[in-house]
Amino acid sequence: MSETTSKTEITFEDFKQEVLNDYKIATISRECSLLGRKEVLTGKAKFGIFGDGKEVPQLAMAKAFQNGDFRSGYYRDQTFMMAIGALSIQQFFAGLYGHSDLEHDPMSAGRQMGGHFTTHSIDENGNWKNLTQQKNSSADISPTAAQMPRLLGLAQASKIYRNVRGLENFTNFSNNGNEVAWGTIGNASSSEGPFFETINAAGVLQVPMVISVWDDEYGISVHAKHQTTKESISEILKGFQRDENNKGYEILTVKGWDYPSLVATYEKAAEIAREEHVPVLIHVQELTQPQGHSTSGSHERYKDADRLSLETELDCVTQMRTWLLQNDLATAEELDAIQTNSKKEVIEGKKMAWAAFISPMKEEQLELISLLKSIAISSANKVFIERQAVDLASIKEPIRKEILTVARKVLRLLVNENGRPELATWITNYINKIRPKFSSHLFSQSDINVFSDAGTEVPANYDDAAEEVDARLLLRDNFDALFNKYPELLIFGEDAGNIGDVNQGLEGMQEKYGELRVADVGIREATILGQGIGMAMRGLRPIAEIQYLDYLLYAIQIMSDDLATLQYRTRGRQKAPLIIRTRGHRLEGIWHSGSPMGMIINAIRGIHVLVPRNMTKAAGFYNTLLETDEPALVIECLNGYRLKEKMPTNLGDFKTPIGVVETIKTGNDITIVSYGSTLRIIEQAAKELLEVGIDVEIIDAQSLLPFDIKKDCVKSVMKTNRLLVIDEDVPGGASAYILQQIIDEHNGYQYLDSQPQTLTSKEHRPAYGTDGDYFSKPSAEDVFEKVYAIMHEAKPDKFLKLY
Repeated sequence: MSETTSKTEITFEDFKQEVLNDYKIATISRECSLLGRKEVLTGKAKFGIFGDGKEVPQLAMAKAFQNGDFRSGYYRDQTFMMAIGALSIQQFFAGLYGHSDLEHDPMSAGRQMGGHFTTHSIDENGNWKNLTQQKNSSADISPTAAQMPRLLGLAQASKIYRNVRGLENFTNFSNNGNEVAWGTIGNASSSEGPFFETINAAGVLQVPMVISVWDDEYGISVHAKHQTTKESISEILKGFQRDENNKGYEILTVKGWDYPSLVATYEKAAEIAREEHVPVLIHVQELTQPQGHSTSGSHERYKDADRLSLETELDCVTQMRTWLLQNDLATAEELDAIQTNSKKEVIEGKKMAWAAFISPMKEEQLELISLLKSIAISSANKVFIERQAVDLASIKEPIRKEILTVARKVLRLLVNENGRPELATWITNYINKIRPKFSSHLFSQSDINVFSDAGTEVPANYDDAAEEVDARLLLRDNFDALFNKYPELLIFGEDAGNIGDVNQGLEGMQEKYGELRVADVGIREATILGQGIGMAMRGLRPIAEIQYLDYLLYAIQIMSDDLATLQYRTRGRQKAPLIIRTRGHRLEGIWHSGSPMGMIINAIRGIHVLVPRNMTKAAGFYNTLLETDEPALVIECLNGYRLKEKMPTNLGDFKTPIGVVETIKTGNDITIVSYGSTLRIIEQAAKELLEVGIDVEIIDAQSLLPFDIKKDCVKSVMKTNRLLVIDEDVPGGASAYILQQIIDEHNGYQYLDSQPQTLTSKEHRPAYGTDGDYFSKPSAEDVFEKVYAIMHEAKPDKFLKLY
């Protein structure tokens, strides 16, 4: 697909050719939508959601979009992607079919349904490309309005690059902060909280962001009158309009079928955002959805005849054709020819995409059929195997599920036969070959991932006069060293700036490094995460601070659906090495006592979850993460900032390894695994247990995702033959996960002489005060009695019953 270009001085003939090329792109995109729907309805594709009705405004947006700019968008932006040269017809259909080859579907290698668009920010080795020399699209996600928080960070990166010293050499990521972040969203999704949170935050931050609201008056079947006050997002946001005395937004409205007005509007928006670093909202009105919301239903069910007639009349491609004719830019015959040729190109592109998609599977089908026939010759189940081969051969357009299902069913018939090893090997090899197409790149596979040399442990060093200080000072001074070491490092969050965070771990850092590198933000957790994601996608190293662990729940959807899946859904072609900093554990009261680790670790697979027991370990994690390229959540112990720790001499350089447990007390009778502040309670109980003859081995998990990659917990269980997992999550939470890892994943079951057990908090939140905590979360007495009961069962004569 050729790329549209906009010139400042062009001849009439050049102008005419450019406009006709735009019309060609619009007609190609429309034909892709129409034919794409047919492919779904005939069963070749699973589901379709298309950009028909939005073609012309997307052409205008593409004209204003420059190299280095980023899009964070809506799953109907196919015309825009075609117009910037980032999506071909064949790639469009490859995405629709779910082609698992990145060469054919560069958007996601079949991991997302069609309509989700991306460009490649990193190469096949995990290295950054020069983002200023290409037009960029951050990888789309389906959750409505969830693209908005990331958009904020993509825009803020330009502000950072323009205003922070020390980033002059980061020329692969920015040209003096001149890049604009372009967001797109449907009008119905503008009702979502993340949209309003982003709007407010961008207005406060004054970042170069242009948001397009595609308004066709419906959210599936629900009319705008049920979605938006006054039925108009631009009307209700008028209070954000800037004036000569107040910063805010530039708010523009334009009809979605008016080609020249759209071009002028987008040029104006780009100029304001790019030069002034002011956010702009463009409300694109009177758009249509010719085929309805998606392939899952018909819009004739909820739109009356008048509305359907109006949509036909206001169809933007039809209106563009009328404008071309009225202004003598083309004849009807010329436009008919463009449309005819577009239809032919789309049909041909579709055929090529389908052939490329189905051909490898047909080859795999023939390979298995040949093997089955060969095995059947000497099998007692020859008739049954040959029948399976015939059934498989009858499938004209096989998918891999059908191929592998046949192979695995036949294997059952060969349990006691000579053909079993050959078929079993084929199945194993086939799975090993195909499964990575659908499961690779949950984490970084680059040379600087957390398991590379960059993540290797470097111990904290101490001199003979090492002073014991409040642990928050160790953390603060380590951050100070990191700010000097990494000019691209930023920290921002609620109370993180002026007062140096609520626990003074950043004391004096804003004064020393400035308000852009150490920043206060509003109470808006979802967009704090979004700021971090967007800036990390543009080469910065942000640490997004969520004040308390409980507040992470406001951002868990953005973490789960966007950050955690980014490398996976781009098959390793985009990354956002964001560090999320928070604090928690051992708090008192309903609202600051939550330890929802089970929920967190199961929601954010793709993000490392680190649970240091003290600030030295926490600082070591930050040092490790900044030398690697993966996102992580670091949960500091809230009651540990005033405890004393020795000050290391190698601040900023010592590193805590990720995925490695640490044995903090050796013992012979039972292995206890835990993490965070709870370890201090366990250590207290261990001393008391030793007094009655029970020698406990205590292991600090240190990180939950990943957990114990060296399987050291199992090595401990081999010695003690007993296991207790303790944490302050609810029953069945993180403790159940740890138990599953040790017993099931690491095969620790075979070394146990006693039932493996857990000790957790109660199901309810702790009531207010110390007594509420004592009766809700594991205490030293709880630990003592739990361990004692396990040992009583094993040695009842030695450890007499307590209760």
